[in-house]
Amino acid sequence: MLKTRILTALIGIPIIFICIYIGGWLFFSLMFLINFFCVKEYLSICKKYQPHTTASLIISILYFISLGLPQHFQINYLGPIQLSQSAVLMAYAVLIFLVFFVIEVIHNNPEKAVKRISISFLGSFFFPTTLYFMVLIRDLYNGMAYIFLIFVTVWILDTAAFAVGKKFGKHKLSSNISPKKTIEGAIAGIVFGVLFSVVIGTYVFNLFYAWQSAILGLVISVLGQFSDLAESLIKRDAGIKDSGTIVPGHGGVLDRFDSYFFAAPIVYYVLIFLQGFNLLTKG
Repeated sequence: MLKTRILTALIGIPIIFICIYIGGWLFFSLMFLINFFCVKEYLSICKKYQPHTTASLIISILYFISLGLPQHFQINYLGPIQLSQSAVLMAYAVLIFLVFFVIEVIHNNPEKAVKRISISFLGSFFFPTTLYFMVLIRDLYNGMAYIFLIFVTVWILDTAAFAVGKKFGKHKLSSNISPKKTIEGAIAGIVFGVLFSVVIGTYVFNLFYAWQSAILGLVISVLGQFSDLAESLIKRDAGIKDSGTIVPGHGGVLDRFDSYFFAAPIVYYVLIFLQGFNLLTKG
């Protein structure tokens, strides 16, 4: 098992780093694939609620692609029409809801319709939206370094939380949702996440002052672990341990990339805030 995990990491990590380094359509494609498998695994996990699996998966694909068309493929599908980002997102949300309501009306089966619509909407809208923030971060000035910082910080805090929790953990963090996670492990994850964020952001890439790196590290560490708990909540509801088996020795893609669902959007807005107030003087 350990050999399989190490071999997978030796193959997967260089591929991820290459995509981060090159950026553009290649990183977009990486996140597209991650989104595809996350949605697919999520819908499989929630199959007891009978979501509209095919429609949800197709919509998530089209939605993610449409988010990247203007910037990465120079396709302006709105022509002369100018809409704000919030207006576009609201339009997508309404359209996706409309599709699922139309499906339900056509099927003429009101029993548990709200559950099917809700589960399907979460898969087709939430995952593409949150994961696309990784693409937005990569497209920022110094985006390559930002994404590298996020990935490495998540890997470090996950490792620290697991190791410390296994060795010293005595107090359960959330016994009914993730029985193996401990408060001691979570604290260790935050501490190591912040420390390594400072090391990477301030002393390796020279992007931020130490306090800025610490804030980013804190955001990544807290929200990254919460994202992991949120995914565990979905899995516990389904009564399964792993979201899939596509990543040998590591479970599913959803298991590997759940930390970014809540962390990526907030990190993006923290960076925008710092840039907007000209606080990134080291960048």
